[in-house]
Amino acid sequence: MASTYDDSKEFKGDDMKVEVATEERASLEASGSWFMEEKRLIRKLDRRILPIACLLYLFAYLDRSNLGNARVLTGTNDGKPPLPTDALGGDPTGILFDWVNSAFFFSYILCQVPATILSKLVAPRIWLALAAIGWGTCSTLMSTGFDFGGLMTTRVFLGIFEAGFGPAIPLYFSLFYTKEEMGLRMAYWFGFAAVAGAFGGIVAFGIQNAVLPFSNWRLLFIVEGLPAICLGIITFFVLPDRPESTHYLDEREREIAIARMNRGTSGDVGAVVNKSHISMAFRDWRIYTGGVIYFALNCSLASTSAFLPTILKTLGFSSARVQLMTVPPYAVAAFVIVLGSWISDRLQSRGIPIAFASLVGGVGYLILLFVPTNLHARYFATFCITSGTYTSIGIIIAWFAHNLGSETKKATGIPMFMAIGQCGSILGSHLFPTTEGPRYIKGFAVCCGLEIFGALCALVMTISYRLDNARRNKLHGVPKEDARVDVAEMADKAPTFRYII
Repeated sequence: MASTYDDSKEFKGDDMKVEVATEERASLEASGSWFMEEKRLIRKLDRRILPIACLLYLFAYLDRSNLGNARVLTGTNDGKPPLPTDALGGDPTGILFDWVNSAFFFSYILCQVPATILSKLVAPRIWLALAAIGWGTCSTLMSTGFDFGGLMTTRVFLGIFEAGFGPAIPLYFSLFYTKEEMGLRMAYWFGFAAVAGAFGGIVAFGIQNAVLPFSNWRLLFIVEGLPAICLGIITFFVLPDRPESTHYLDEREREIAIARMNRGTSGDVGAVVNKSHISMAFRDWRIYTGGVIYFALNCSLASTSAFLPTILKTLGFSSARVQLMTVPPYAVAAFVIVLGSWISDRLQSRGIPIAFASLVGGVGYLILLFVPTNLHARYFATFCITSGTYTSIGIIIAWFAHNLGSETKKATGIPMFMAIGQCGSILGSHLFPTTEGPRYIKGFAVCCGLEIFGALCALVMTISYRLDNARRNKLHGVPKEDARVDVAEMADKAPTFRYII
């Protein structure tokens, strides 16, 4: 049963548009006219959607991960103390810092599913704008934290607002981009997490040289929080809404966009939530398996984001040099995720690239475990970890952005597997206490095991999807490529729906 604000006439009218556009596409493909129009539309969408979405994620990731830089950020010129010394009473065991870091993930996990389902009932530009303004405000207010309670409160609310952003972006992208285009676009978007790691190190390096009347780490939160507020305001005015309602597209472009939204699946019209698809998502074992993979990857991602400066400090670098040494691993990861996702799109394969990239991350942890004295090898290991982990995460998000079928199941399933995965972020936040340095054997071993286990789960998933596609081809025949599939009733279980493997 669907809950909707649109009447049946609007649905029928839009279905007719899809049919007309599909027939027109077939008649124009021979001349190449449709192809050229579609290419122009994609470029127009990319020019508007990608810069906004990527910058939003840059600041979202900066605001959730800048604690790692604040932990070791000491004023170079005046010796102002880092965050643990200034606001956590020194925190000799590192436990208080771990809890401040993980507080974000508790609220982030709990709010993801309801927030993403609710986002379907609100115009995307309004929803994403409010989320950005909210988390930017929380990040800025972290600069006013003078004790454990203050920092914990701001981190909890930071998680609430970011929960409305992260899972909503894959759903939003799926309205405009086809399955052949999603992997690369998700790589551009998620790649800015790696850019944030590099950018955060550069910003922290500059801020630690400033002479201030207060601790330098406080300025870090202000500098990285205020831009999110400004960008949220811009988003409200310039981000396109759904294809059928946005004023960014003219009538012809809207027809093409709606036809694209209905290739190999079918899109909703307006503010619609199909309640039966919500329950279908909760009964889908693949979403939970995807959550296990995401758990493994996020354990590594969260620990890397929060503790990479600390880990690099064990290699003998000064605090000032550590901030700069965090930049190259993230910069390389940004390149690798784009390359890996481009290959994944071309091959229309997700499971095998995820498994390979996860194993690369696992090899990085093996080097850290078994090569304790070779600094060059250990630094190389950080490249393996960032590149392998970030690439796997970008591809698995693109995987579920298509394979769940309907918009409502995506709105439920994507935050479900992300929420399960973010539990790994909580684990990762507690794997590197100060008392276990400089070897951090337990932390490296756990992350290594999880990366390898995630690779095995990805292989299980891809085999499962292959078998399901083959069974449907045998029972119902091979569907016409890019034909519209009615997923209104059965979502991804529709007989003519095919999974990306």
